[in-house]
Amino acid sequence: MKMAALAFLLRHGRRAHAHGLPLSRALSTTAASTESGAISLSAARRRLRRELDPDRAVSILQAIDAASISDRASATRKMLTIAARRLSHAGRFADAEALISSYLPACTNETYLAAVLCCYASANLPEKALDAFRSTVPSLPTPISPHPFNALLSTFLECRSHDRIISLFGELCKEFSINPNDRSYGILIKAYCVTGNDAKAKQTLEQMREQGISPTAKTYRVFIDSMYKQKKIHQAELLWKEMIESGIKPDVALYTVKAMNYGLHGKPEEVMEVMTAMEADGVKPDIITYTFLMYSYCRNGNLEDAKVVYNSLSEKGCSPNAATYKYMLEGMYANCDFDAGLDIFEESKKKKKIPDFRTMKRFVEGLVKGGRVADAQQIIAYMRKRLTSRLRSGWEKLEKEFGLDSDSGDTPPLEDSSAKLDAEAKSVAADGDALELGGSATEETAVSEDSRDDEVPVPKEVSRGPA
Repeated sequence: MKMAALAFLLRHGRRAHAHGLPLSRALSTTAASTESGAISLSAARRRLRRELDPDRAVSILQAIDAASISDRASATRKMLTIAARRLSHAGRFADAEALISSYLPACTNETYLAAVLCCYASANLPEKALDAFRSTVPSLPTPISPHPFNALLSTFLECRSHDRIISLFGELCKEFSINPNDRSYGILIKAYCVTGNDAKAKQTLEQMREQGISPTAKTYRVFIDSMYKQKKIHQAELLWKEMIESGIKPDVALYTVKAMNYGLHGKPEEVMEVMTAMEADGVKPDIITYTFLMYSYCRNGNLEDAKVVYNSLSEKGCSPNAATYKYMLEGMYANCDFDAGLDIFEESKKKKKIPDFRTMKRFVEGLVKGGRVADAQQIIAYMRKRLTSRLRSGWEKLEKEFGLDSDSGDTPPLEDSSAKLDAEAKSVAADGDALELGGSATEETAVSEDSRDDEVPVPKEVSRGPA
């Protein structure tokens, strides 16, 4: 693996762009770190999260002690995803593909292949994951389980290629004699829901039962969530009733879907009713449930109640995630409570869970409009310092747009941001990813990746011809 790292850097040779180092020095640095000995998995994880330079990230990945990662598919996925994401954020999609593909020869079992396939999502390369699936599966013992198939579908799902999930599902099952399980059908149902084909989603639910596969709470969660987002409240409640009658007990994610609906469209009291029902069922509300309770307080003008919940999260055994900071920050600036907003921003900095670029942009707009120019300048300076050059560009444009790059003190008139609170929250919730109920996608974002949805380019994959 150590030689692979050196070969990778020699082959692609793009070391100097982030740190101004010549290639020869970069390679000698990599070689020196490699020769000093392999690093542990925990040390690599810490260093990768802090490392923004893609080549350094790759060298850290390849320096991991082989014995500690060779049989740990989950660790491989996490580490490889971070390194590949660093490359894709630098616009080096071919390099990201090459890095991920270099792990395919080691995919001698389904678990490891599934882990590697999921990494293609970090570079938005689902079709490359499909190529890897088709080229690697034939070498695995047959018949294969749905595990790698589900990983492939999940990659398309994360890349929002919902139509491809629908078109590939039956084709791949037939081609590789795969018997889909509840997870497989759950992904297909979500693809149908996102594309607006509720009838097909319902048919798929019935198809599962006909094949002797019992829908799970997660299966229903996907469907119910879609109904709420389409404001088909009656259909969502019918599905909830059907689920209960079939003997399925709602889990925290299902209850959170209902809490989200009331948080976005109802009153805090309705969110509290959901939380009361959760506790009666022995289900403990999680951070996302509390996030929507706080958001509901904010959108109804009850900032003090939102703050009380926010300050009591640790007592409830919850830790704020990036979504919590996002919604709380939106609530504060929409109601012109900039002091509280700045405190929330400072905490998100410490936890390295800073909200997305659009949220931060509107917060800066509010600060400037409210005469807090110095605070706005400090935020922009911090973000510019912490981000790579490609991600930094959005903040540089923002600085010029607000006239904060000069000493004139003149600032242009700004649009009122408070009116956007509901619209933005509903947009994010409808998108379905910012508050992914599993939580992992949000939890693992670092300060270097805060603006990825707004500023990271998406590669245009070569269109596939007939098979």
